Amino acid sequence: MKCPKCGADIPFYDLKPNCKHCGVNILYFTQDYELERDAKRAELDNAVTRMVIARIKAVFIGSLLAIIRMIVLVGSICAMMIPFCSVTFKLPFYEEKFSVGLIGIIQSFGNGLLLGLLKFLKSTLFSKAALGAAIVLVIFALIALADVVMLIIYLLSFLKPDKMTKMIRNISAIAGVLSLGAQIAAVVCKTSVVPANEYTSFAIGFGGIACFALHLVLVIINAKMLRSGVEPVYREFDPKRKELRKKIKNGEVDYDDLPLPIFESEEEYETRMKEFEQAMEEEASEELESQLQKMAKAEEEADTQ
Repeated sequence: MKCPKCGADIPFYDLKPNCKHCGVNILYFTQDYELERDAKRAELDNAVTRMVIARIKAVFIGSLLAIIRMIVLVGSICAMMIPFCSVTFKLPFYEEKFSVGLIGIIQSFGNGLLLGLLKFLKSTLFSKAALGAAIVLVIFALIALADVVMLIIYLLSFLKPDKMTKMIRNISAIAGVLSLGAQIAAVVCKTSVVPANEYTSFAIGFGGIACFALHLVLVIINAKMLRSGVEPVYREFDPKRKELRKKIKNGEVDYDDLPLPIFESEEEYETRMKEFEQAMEEEASEELESQLQKMAKAEEEADTQ
């Protein structure tokens, strides 16, 4: 065993708490050493956590545009519940309605009509109406896929705010074009593809227009955010603490070579000194109160005697 301070060898049978070479208390010196390293490690780790929180705030609630973007993004997904179009299949004692919208698709999947649409494509009476619904449905699926990807990127955008904002803008533009395409496809199917007869009817919804409008707003918002920059507000020295933490992990720097605190701004220094002074005042107050209690107790004992 070696002394943690002077490095001298200590025999295993030497059970004294102090080193015979330098006189340091081995137990307390080791505790102080570990506490100091833990304090340095906590300072660097807390800096990384604060930087992540700062990026999250900047992306989601850091500005009015960020808040509006969050509301519009959720709204663009909710707008998919509005029907893009709807098709009604009619026969004596039989009638089914298929709606191309999030709610309609879920209902059609539950009653089997969504899978039955493939059979209607081969039928003589329902083939044109089923084809029109299938065309809009395919475009709707592409919009849904784009929105899911956009939502995932948005939730992870705090990792790289500017890069992710650019990706959200591009995906919003694609989803907007697809939404407009779905609305145009519904109009074309209504006017040209699906003939009006007693067996089928094709109705146009405004889900495509709603999705297009909201995605267009998303494109504009993200473009403005890119122009102004999505810049998190970091505490002073936190970026340097993060870089130093990487160097320590790579073995370039050791905790023993660093002071405590490692970095300290004037504000942090003033806060630390105020906390220290407050702690000293509380300790002095407690000590004074303890002495007064002892004096009062001594006086009581003297009066009793």
